[in-house]
Parts: sequence; C-alpha cells; structure tokens
Amino acid sequence: MPRRWLLAAAAVLLASCASQQLDTYVSERPVLDLKTYFNGRLVAHGMFQDRSGQVVRRFVVEMTGTWSGNQGVLDERFTYSDGKTERRVWRLVDEGNGRYRGTADDVVGEASGRTSGNALNWRYTLRLPVDGRVYEVQFDDWMYLIDERIMLNRAVMSKFGIRLGEVTLAFTKLSP
Repeated sequence: MPRRWLLAAAAVLLASCASQQLDTYVSERPVLDLKTYFNGRLVAHGMFQDRSGQVVRRFVVEMTGTWSGNQGVLDERFTYSDGKTERRVWRLVDEGNGRYRGTADDVVGEASGRTSGNALNWRYTLRLPVDGRVYEVQFDDWMYLIDERIMLNRAVMSKFGIRLGEVTLAFTKLSP
C-alpha cells in the first residue's frame, strides 16, 4: 500500500510541475486583448503532430472576427494539405477581467479562457471526426501575442488525460 501512495504522490508532483501558470505572463507586452486582435481578417498556418512528434496534418485557416460590445464572432475556414475543408464559427463573450467564454457547433458545452499580459489559456472539448467516428477530445490552448500582428498558438490535445498530440499555429492579423 505505501508504494501505491508514493507512486500517486510522484504522479501528482510531476503533473503540477508540468503545468504552466498563466499569471507568470502578467507583465509581458504587448497586452493581449481578444476584441482587438480577433477583429478583422486574419490568417493562420498550422500543423498537427501526433504524440511521437510526426507531422500528420498541415492546414491554413482564414478568419474574420467581428465584435459588438462584449459579444464576438470568429469565423474560421480551414483548408488542409489534402484539400479537405472545414468551418468553425466561434461565438465569444468577453466576461471582463480577462475572462472569456465561447461556443461553436463542434465544441461540447462551453470553452473558457483567461488572458494575462500577452498570453491566453483557452480550454475546451472538441468533437473530432476521425475515420467515420467522432471522438470528444480536450484542448488546452496557449496563445502568445508576439506583436500587434503575430500570435503563436500551441495546443495540447488529450483524451482521458492521455496526450494525443499537439497543434501549432502562427496567426497573422491582416486588417482591422
């Protein structure tokens, strides 16, 4: 029995060491304001890597963001390297104090996020179609505003706490 407790304690310790703390970015500049950055036209180039690091899918996303008060819409149009296309329309709400929530047709429930300094942590569960089946997978997105036009995004995709792979994106703001 003591060995199980020791292993469990080690797992908890390792997990807590591996997680980022959003508040460490509080003094980073430029400050990320989603209503400003995701307003107008943007393009992102991305890839999905499986858990071994192999790139298994590349894509481009053309986006248009619009805001009215604290309500926003981010219309994303994906084109994959194999020619397939997808569309996701996020409906976003700025709750104040750097907190956001959002919904989309392929998202289970609500996404939630929080900004601090130049960073955003955005978490949600996505219905992901693969080979004729649909899986619910969790995304832990970390976005970092580099300057007024460029933002980098690294997302870990997991199921049942098991890391399935990573999505990496480079966003470029084209116009307001």
